[in-house]
Amino acid sequence: MARVPFNVPPVGGRELDYLADVIANVRFSGDGAFTAKCQLWLKSHLAVDSLLLTNSCTAALEMAAILAEFGPGDEVIMPSFTFVSTANAVVLRGATPVFVDIRSDTQNIDERLIDSAITPRTKAICAVHYAGVCAEMNAIREIAREHNLLVIEDAAQALLSTYHGRQAGRLGDLGCFSFHETKNVTTGEGGALAINNSRFSERADVVWEKGTNRRAFRAGTVDKYTWIDCGSSFLPSEFMAAILFAQLEHVERFNAERRAIWNRYQEGFRGVEAGGRARRPIVPAHCKHNGHLYYLILPDENDRNRLIQYMEADGISLVFHYVPLHSAPAGRRYARAHGDLTVTDATSAGLVRLPLYAGMHVSIADRVIEKVNNYLG
Repeated sequence: MARVPFNVPPVGGRELDYLADVIANVRFSGDGAFTAKCQLWLKSHLAVDSLLLTNSCTAALEMAAILAEFGPGDEVIMPSFTFVSTANAVVLRGATPVFVDIRSDTQNIDERLIDSAITPRTKAICAVHYAGVCAEMNAIREIAREHNLLVIEDAAQALLSTYHGRQAGRLGDLGCFSFHETKNVTTGEGGALAINNSRFSERADVVWEKGTNRRAFRAGTVDKYTWIDCGSSFLPSEFMAAILFAQLEHVERFNAERRAIWNRYQEGFRGVEAGGRARRPIVPAHCKHNGHLYYLILPDENDRNRLIQYMEADGISLVFHYVPLHSAPAGRRYARAHGDLTVTDATSAGLVRLPLYAGMHVSIADRVIEKVNNYLG
């Protein structure tokens, strides 16, 4: 029987045409026509104030850390159940990630624990929208307002997800997106930084252009461009932007196809949840997710690992997710945990992700459902 991969990157259909356009126009470096098209599309659909493409979500997070002016002695509150780039962006500026536990329903940062983690050194809260389901941003924004803190969204998995009808990425001061191969639209790598706080807009252009005022020079507002601030090579090439634009033209279809499989899984595993063998995802009524990933949470790590091995024997790829950052060697060295992170530890031990991608046939999902249900009884 055919192997079932965990992920298959989507293809919009015009990627090769747009790549040919880039070559024909002899403009390969960043900030060209396709960069402008992608930025306009994203700015419009996300309803954000301004937006810059980056070569990864990691780069977007690092740009956010520069704009927020994190430095030695500063602290940034975030979940430990996230990808390492969320914390690395803070550490690279000399600041300290402070990990708090996650909610047991959505696997997002537990907003009820944030207030007690705030100290005079706290400078920002970084919320991660796990599995394309937004964190409780109203409560997080209120806490930030009371303590005069910045809010950064790690919306890597949440393109076109909404919270109370508002787009992920426009719910904080800065929002970071990923177009990695595993995401709903992809350039292989790639990302974007949404800027919702006007105080960062002008400086963001400079940081994005390696710390120079090159954008102002190209616009004719200065007679030469020079180094005026810190920055780095955050721009993607026009090749990446061309592929991204071909995918953005079909993102609604991609998301719909992913949600259809997600819903199939959700119905198919109703019985194992009722029997106490696994827990299905929980999506609050005020959140609309983009079908980014589907997971089950099993009772413990041994049960989870045995399921992965059982499915692999039948050619079906299931994978676990994050090793909590607070338990990693670098996490113990560069960060600190606030309180017991028991939900984080239990979630990491039991969570398993199932195959899910745009264009996935429902018969494949049914095969996965049947095999998982056979194992879980």
